[in-house]
Amino acid sequence: MSLFDTFAHLDWAQVLQLTWQHITLVGIAVSLAILFGVPLGILMTRFPTLAGPLQASATVLLTIPSIALFGLLLPFYSKFGQGLGPLPAITAVFLYSLLPILRNTYLALTNVEPGIREAARGIGMTFGQRLRMVELPIAVPVILAGVRTAVVMNIGVMTIAATIGAGGLGVLILTSISRSDMSMLLVGAVLVSLLAIVADLLLQSLQRALTPEGLRP
Repeated sequence: MSLFDTFAHLDWAQVLQLTWQHITLVGIAVSLAILFGVPLGILMTRFPTLAGPLQASATVLLTIPSIALFGLLLPFYSKFGQGLGPLPAITAVFLYSLLPILRNTYLALTNVEPGIREAARGIGMTFGQRLRMVELPIAVPVILAGVRTAVVMNIGVMTIAATIGAGGLGVLILTSISRSDMSMLLVGAVLVSLLAIVADLLLQSLQRALTPEGLRP
């Protein structure tokens, strides 16, 4: 069966369900990474001695192969009856998403012009006020660039989660491998790539919309 025939005979209801599962899994994991990574990035700017150890730890996590990380998480979650399914998959993608978000938050905040920071301090703003009203709005584009990197990278990583029963578009790829169906394998790969491209374009639009007018090219 050709690639076009495979597309024509797909069960699109199942494809949409798997796509939604994929989006949900990546969305939860990256949202959690934002909730942890942005505050950690802010903390590193407040206490620079933490920057090295935190970034090194996140880098080490990123170097662990995804299939190995899933394998390391399975025994831990098996103790709670959650060894297979979405929980270890979300945890793995959360850990992979931390580095780009944490690093970009730290770099964005440390690269705010000292003059801007001093001007805000000069009019009596507290650290929290400077952060909320001056530094974070300026840093948002760079932080969102880290989010974009995390999302695009982990849409691919999440396909491997099908091996532990988490669902998502990896199910199509896993099924096609078990059946030696190259056309279905290509369809699954194309759908994952399209999802990554669409997600990147949407986040790029959000990044542009949230960039202060004075910082837009």
